Amino acid sequence: MHGYQSLPRTELQADYLTNREFIQRMPNLLAVSSTGAGYDMIDVDACTEAGVIVVNQSGANKEAVAEHAFGLILGLSKKIAQADRGMREVDMFNRRTVTGNDILGKTLGVVGLGQIGTRSAEIAKAFRMNVIAYDPYVSAEECRARGAEKVDWQTLFSQSDFITVHCPRSAETLGMIDAAAFALMKPSAYFVNTARGGIHKEDDLLAALEAGQLAGAGLDVWWEEPTPKDHPLLQRNDVIATPHSAGVTHEAVTNMREWAASQWIDIFSGKVPPRLINPEAWPKYQQRFAEKLGFTPAPLK
Repeated sequence: MHGYQSLPRTELQADYLTNREFIQRMPNLLAVSSTGAGYDMIDVDACTEAGVIVVNQSGANKEAVAEHAFGLILGLSKKIAQADRGMREVDMFNRRTVTGNDILGKTLGVVGLGQIGTRSAEIAKAFRMNVIAYDPYVSAEECRARGAEKVDWQTLFSQSDFITVHCPRSAETLGMIDAAAFALMKPSAYFVNTARGGIHKEDDLLAALEAGQLAGAGLDVWWEEPTPKDHPLLQRNDVIATPHSAGVTHEAVTNMREWAASQWIDIFSGKVPPRLINPEAWPKYQQRFAEKLGFTPAPLK
């Protein structure tokens, strides 16, 4: 097998996660492709050492995820889920118990200003929100070009009315949104994560909600997926939950399939794929590719 199209982590048995053991079992493996933008199910370092390139489909579902994040933002601010449950469960439900807020003029804090974060900033501008962002890899000038003002971590968490997370899960970001971060938030603010479970600490979020340190949360991603229905956060009326479904609209799935197929064609034609995650693997990959397929891929530009 020269190419491996990886499914999301939640749809893979442990034996099919792309780790060192898997790579050792696949001596002919040349390339691994993630179905979506995330590639936390792939050990990129192990792939690089073995001369295996890794690609993702970054941007294929940016519209889907950004729209979903705003669905959660609007749902939280307007108390839509609470109103829906109330009307189904309470006879003659009183609308005043679910009085919400406008998002006009509020501040959106974006954690990670990549393609999805940038699209979220663009949507926020249509609602005439103020947008600030934390991203250590994007300059202040580039942040402004993407529709946000660059701020530090403390400022983002203390000044935002809504915080939306759009960074990848990595060793750097795992657990970085913790009790200290939630303690900075306004009691009226909301937290939204449509990126990856594990970037925020669920126990710390639960404790912060119980203490009234923030007003609510919209969560599409979880540490354990599929998520047990008795999860403590699912018992709360101030949490809107979805099952990691933000990025799987019909349009997004079509994009991901077509983009992945296009990259596989590029790879086995000897071209440099457009969404290469580990370019440092390219020299060793070129050598292995030539040995196995009889011609040398193009050089990196």
